[in-house]
Amino acid sequence: MILSRAFVLMAVAVTVISRDGAAQVLEARTPGAKSAPIADVRYAVTFKAANGVERVVDVAMTFTVASKEPVLLSLPVWTPGSYEVSNYARNVTRFGAKARGKDLRWGKYDPDTWRIVTERAGEVVVTFRYRADSLDNAFTWARDEFALLNGTSLFLYPAGRQLEFPATVTIQTEDAWRVTTGMTQSGPRTWTAPTYHELVDHPFFVGSFDVDSTLVNGVWFRLSTYPVGSVNAPRRAKLLGQISKFIPKEIAAMRDVPWKRYEVMQIADPDFGGMSALEHENSNVGIVGSTMLDEEFVPSVYAHEIFHSFNVKRLRPSDMWPYRYDAAQPTPWLWVSEGITDYYADLALVRGGVTNEPRFLATTKGKIGHVNQTAPIALEDASLQAWLHMTDGTSDIYYDKGSLAGLALDIMIRDASDNATSLDDVMSELYAADYKNGRGFTAADWWGSVSRAARGANFTEFREKYVSGREPFAWSAWLPKAGWRVTSDTLREPRLGVQIAQDSAGLRVTFVDPTGAAAAAGIQPGDVITSVDGVSASDPAWQGWRQKYAKREGDPLPIALVRGGRPMKVTTVVKFATLINDKLESDPNASEKARRIRDGIIKGETRK
Repeated sequence: MILSRAFVLMAVAVTVISRDGAAQVLEARTPGAKSAPIADVRYAVTFKAANGVERVVDVAMTFTVASKEPVLLSLPVWTPGSYEVSNYARNVTRFGAKARGKDLRWGKYDPDTWRIVTERAGEVVVTFRYRADSLDNAFTWARDEFALLNGTSLFLYPAGRQLEFPATVTIQTEDAWRVTTGMTQSGPRTWTAPTYHELVDHPFFVGSFDVDSTLVNGVWFRLSTYPVGSVNAPRRAKLLGQISKFIPKEIAAMRDVPWKRYEVMQIADPDFGGMSALEHENSNVGIVGSTMLDEEFVPSVYAHEIFHSFNVKRLRPSDMWPYRYDAAQPTPWLWVSEGITDYYADLALVRGGVTNEPRFLATTKGKIGHVNQTAPIALEDASLQAWLHMTDGTSDIYYDKGSLAGLALDIMIRDASDNATSLDDVMSELYAADYKNGRGFTAADWWGSVSRAARGANFTEFREKYVSGREPFAWSAWLPKAGWRVTSDTLREPRLGVQIAQDSAGLRVTFVDPTGAAAAAGIQPGDVITSVDGVSASDPAWQGWRQKYAKREGDPLPIALVRGGRPMKVTTVVKFATLINDKLESDPNASEKARRIRDGIIKGETRK
């Protein structure tokens, strides 16, 4: 039950418990109050074998305070790039504060903030233990011999104060274990960051893991992988080779090399489905299913995250400049920050020769299909709603739809300029004008740059229809300008008429077409199909029944399933379905101008 509390913003007393168990009362809580200023900030993170066994990390924060005013220390509520409130404070235990060897009074100021009574100026040491049992790119996670450390979950900051303070981090771990991070090292297992923003934007790997590297455009890209042996030598060589091909194309598009070195940090986990990754200033952390390390999407994800070094970590909307850590920071521009980043990941792969044009077009067609199958939603609305994790299928559509908007804009810019300019010019111009001048871009900045690249063309209609509005993208008008077309093939083949999800016991039915073969046999959502025509559902060959019955519509088809834990056998009749397969391909009859635009997009070239 949710209760309305109209008085929560009023000043209230804060009760604290001292180390001896005595209740004490601090001054009244004042909304928006600032911490006393602190200086000489140092963090020490301890992760040793004993920590790994318990899945915990120990943290100490040392600082000096110049007055006796209370110090308010907060943990962030989210990690930039991961658009959700994470509530890191819930994993904190054994909190304590000392000065001059004595325990200080402290209490919670708000759910993410601790209030410490220092009583006098001097050095203060705050300690706590963090529970590290959630495998998530944005969290701290530990195993017996390994830990992923994320600064937003571990490093407290003074509430209400500027975050441009320098700090050092010392990692205390086993002598034989490695430590990897993109932060600048300043001593033995000690690193320095000039601001809090940079402090929390450099995750650490600590423990036992593999390391390899490659040199690209004068920058060392280091690949750290856990568990040991999860990425064998051929697999490492392949991935590093792919990275070395697509990185130069991202650099060429943005016309800058923003790193002195870069860390690719990968965790392979047998229970993880698919892959996720989170970008940082000069690193990213990827988590991938152990059985999926050779899938085509792996280099695509890394191309996406590395391009984020330009687009989001540096160039980003004014709504997110600077980052704040005490609340959600929504923006209507995630379709640019995430979607257009994904477009450039696709471009970098095809321009670098990791994929080819047919594969690029197949990926694009898949995105078009995803958008068409999703409830109509404006790109700006989808961006703003990212924090809500919508349940109507639109929660992440700003990726694919934003990527397609990037392609559409690229085509229109190249068409208006006869391939003399491109979306690359927009991105690099904003990067130089906004990021390098210490600010985020605005709507006027974005659409002004798009218009200039398109030789003064007006994009008001595009914005109103396809960004602020929900009209279907006009592919029939846009694709021919780039020498591409959509063709359709009609196919009739046997189908069960179900949607399924792979389950450890077989194929779990999630949807049943009431007119299909499965419905005729009484199959229901929640049933687990264990075999079709006598072939186990755990064997990829189970789908061979379609070829076997390709000319046998109406024949009986046996199916075994489990319903409510009870094995069952049913028989249906083979039914055919008419499938329309759309394909995005090059148009052999494209005009000379359209061919120039097509080649320009695929090769990353413009007319000189």
